[in-house]
Amino acid sequence: MISITNKEIIDLPKIKRLNIINSITGIKPGNLIGTVNEAQITNLAVFSSIVHLGSNPALLGFILRPAGKIKRHTYENILSSGYYTVNHIPNKMTINSHYTSAKFDENVSEFERCEFTAEFKSNFIAPYVKESPLQIGLKFKDQVPIKLNNTTMIIGSVEHIYVEKDAIDEEGYINLETLNSTGIGGLNSYYSLKKIDTYPYARVDQTPSFSKWKDLKQHYLSKYVQHAKSHFHGERNGKKTGIMLFTAVKDVNNFLFNL
Repeated sequence: MISITNKEIIDLPKIKRLNIINSITGIKPGNLIGTVNEAQITNLAVFSSIVHLGSNPALLGFILRPAGKIKRHTYENILSSGYYTVNHIPNKMTINSHYTSAKFDENVSEFERCEFTAEFKSNFIAPYVKESPLQIGLKFKDQVPIKLNNTTMIIGSVEHIYVEKDAIDEEGYINLETLNSTGIGGLNSYYSLKKIDTYPYARVDQTPSFSKWKDLKQHYLSKYVQHAKSHFHGERNGKKTGIMLFTAVKDVNNFLFNL
């Protein structure tokens, strides 16, 4: 493991410093923000800084870099219209999404130039990305200046959500792997998302002994796999085997958490 001090970070070449600091937080959500200006020209821009700020009321925030001499069409459109959309980046359109960050003229629509479909629905002012598996309509609520680096947090209230039916369960959990949503690392690396597991709400008195957990989980899963393979085999029963193994993982997790 290498060590990089604050002084070394400051002394790094600009691009290398940008790449390191933008990567150290890990995978960030990849989203496209859709807006429209007063001339009804649509705008689309990729963002990886969108965060959940609360569920009651439902609020999302994202960070805008310092404006400087460069016009920020997303920011200007949000202020003028009061509305915008956040759309998950579909796995199959990462390169299209990436190039929405190019500095197009304000008269050029990134929707059209990067081959996305602007979708207007439910009388919402801002355009959604039709190709996105999860779309959120937001109303601008506030902007919070961050004096340390002259950035701004934009805060919006969630007005409408559209999500693929098979990706959300009865409890409201959304499976991002099923959606084929995209994560972003650093400034220009895109990742697919794979679900590892789902765990219950963490309580002190239910915290497992992790070494014991690992050994027991492996033991019981091995037994379930052997049982499934002995009862269902061949292509015809492959689906049944898969269902049984999926159920096995859930059963083992529930059993061990209740030890």
